[in-house]
Amino acid sequence: MLTYRDGESFSGVVGRTLNESVQAYPDVVLPPAGTPNVVFVVLDDVGYAQIGCFGSDIETPNFDRLASEGLRYRSFHTTAMCSPTRACLLTGRNQHTTGMGGIADNATGFPGFDGRINKDTGFISEVLRDNGFATMAVGKWHLAPREETDLAASRKRWPLGRGFERFYGFMGAEANQYAPDLVSDNHFVEQPYSAEDGYHLTEDLAGRAIEFINDLRNVTVDKPFFLYFAPGACHAPH
Repeated sequence: MLTYRDGESFSGVVGRTLNESVQAYPDVVLPPAGTPNVVFVVLDDVGYAQIGCFGSDIETPNFDRLASEGLRYRSFHTTAMCSPTRACLLTGRNQHTTGMGGIADNATGFPGFDGRINKDTGFISEVLRDNGFATMAVGKWHLAPREETDLAASRKRWPLGRGFERFYGFMGAEANQYAPDLVSDNHFVEQPYSAEDGYHLTEDLAGRAIEFINDLRNVTVDKPFFLYFAPGACHAPH
């Protein structure tokens, strides 16, 4: 095994001529055949008992279908705040161990509350991406301190810096449903049309999620995807 750069090796052979050389390509990571897609839907300010599959009188047929045809977990609890709940869900760790003991906007200089999730705290998006999944985040992020969410930010704590290959949504706690500050991948963008022409954030986010999936399926029908979908409603307007 030839080491030609720090941390990298070459398993082939570099000879004096092409005939004496053997090429080596990186292994393509493929999940097992039949691996299911994974979809997380995160709703702000919607109670556990407001979903039909958990006993609500409110009709939620689409959620009920997801529950009946997928997996239903009942041992996860929210923290009653935006950023900590998301940190728990995406890392599988207690919010204080990730630095998200409070919301990212109110990050402090104390351990557990600095609003900065370190790289040694893995995201499920990173794990699934490295195991052959396409990864997409659509909607609310709210996992970076305020000073890291502007045009000059490094973006290392943005979705594309934490294992997601595509992102469309907003960075902060809540967004105007009719005139949001939108980000596409790593760039701020204008909304596609105005509220006067019928724009609503939830419809835009749903359409973009479908677009991401269609983009993937136009290339491969077998690659599983992880979709993290976090709309702005019902958090705002209150």
